[in-house]
Amino acid sequence: MRRSQFVGAVAGSMSAVVLAPRLQRALASDVVSYRLVATPMRYSPMPGVVVDAIGYNGSIPGPLLRVTHGQRVHVEYVNQSSIATAVHWHGMVLPSAMDGAVGVTQAAIPHDGRFVYSFAPGPPGTRWYHDHAGDLGMLRGLFGMFIVDDPRDEPADVECAIVFHDVPDFASVRAAMMGDSRAPMIDPMGSPEMRAMKPDDKMGDEVRYLAHCINGAAYPNTKRLRVKVGDRVRLRILNASATQTRYVRLAGHRLRVTHADGNPVPVPMEFDALRIGVAERYDAWFEVRKPGAWLLQGLSSDPLAFGQAMVVYTDGYEKAAPLSSPQSVEGIDYLTYEKLATGFGAALDERGITVRRNYTLGGGAWNSPRWTLNGATWPNTPKIVVRRGDRVRVHFKNTTDMDHPMHLHGHVFRVVEIDGKPLARPLDKDTSLVRANGGTLTWIFDADSPAGRWLLHCHNEIHMMDGMMTEVDYTA
Repeated sequence: MRRSQFVGAVAGSMSAVVLAPRLQRALASDVVSYRLVATPMRYSPMPGVVVDAIGYNGSIPGPLLRVTHGQRVHVEYVNQSSIATAVHWHGMVLPSAMDGAVGVTQAAIPHDGRFVYSFAPGPPGTRWYHDHAGDLGMLRGLFGMFIVDDPRDEPADVECAIVFHDVPDFASVRAAMMGDSRAPMIDPMGSPEMRAMKPDDKMGDEVRYLAHCINGAAYPNTKRLRVKVGDRVRLRILNASATQTRYVRLAGHRLRVTHADGNPVPVPMEFDALRIGVAERYDAWFEVRKPGAWLLQGLSSDPLAFGQAMVVYTDGYEKAAPLSSPQSVEGIDYLTYEKLATGFGAALDERGITVRRNYTLGGGAWNSPRWTLNGATWPNTPKIVVRRGDRVRVHFKNTTDMDHPMHLHGHVFRVVEIDGKPLARPLDKDTSLVRANGGTLTWIFDADSPAGRWLLHCHNEIHMMDGMMTEVDYTA
């Protein structure tokens, strides 16, 4: 029997770690209403760190929003933040006017302004929402998780929403935007980022952070997850960092991945650790086979980042020292796209493709605020013009020394090829990392979303603001 173990309401703060049971169209109406208010707040994720931030409904991350697939959502958004904002519903296929991309689908919502977002959230899965107005709102704290429940999902005994996020040093953000950041690299030893690092590379970390958090706090102040022996636990994990890839591991356990960016994977697979790019999400399961206490943590070579951890424990181990993992991925089985796709396969199937676009990812020179697509910066980058019914192939080549998490609004694409090798089973995603120093990656997607303009951009906030963005434009 599924336990109903949670703190607060379904729409409560993300500090309420354990989720309510999956909804089965239990609400009286098929329209679920929320109210989001963006306001300034003093935020202290750990002792000695206090920053001026902005939160939704007074919390960072913002409240968990949750509906069952098939229901509509009505969100009244009130901006009292003192900056211009909007809300982007990341991973959703929805009317273009509801997408929340300032300057493309709507005007910025000014201070004391209001806007009503109303749509049927889909596809089902782990989604999220965040500011998309270009005034650093997301870096200040305007983000949260949004779950669109799929009644067909397998049941879990315990379900937990986990948001990895960071508190930036804004002087470092400004330096990064001018191409002059000297922030140290913090990726774990054994990671591809560390292995590919060259003396003059900028790859790794452009922004210096003051704290690394899970659900609003840094360890040991993070909320703890109580489980029982025999429980099947579902973790919905979001990397809401502005710039950094995360390696996530639960000590003493393997994690079975069932969904990538909220979409079912071809074959659920187990890993020792998950490599999660900026804006990516993974649904990962584990079974509690014995009593104990364990750390779920982000692996890093930076001692400050050790605070990105939370305790999972069984009764009787509340005060026990939790088992932890080495801050390295050397010799462990961590998630990659090719593993999740069950390896590489035959030649790429390009039947039905009617639109092709190749992008070279460039820029990033020292003292240059330019990250480019085909040598240009937004809004002068080459667009992808489509008609409804087109099948689109997008190929990226990364000539820079940093990975780029490329995100497409309003669509689910299929990752079909990496570094010239076709995947055995394509991965359905909305954000995917393109490897640094010559890496390539290919998407295919169908132009079957509502007509309008849909942004395509790097989800590293610095790269997007410095120009690495274009759009898919429906002409009919």
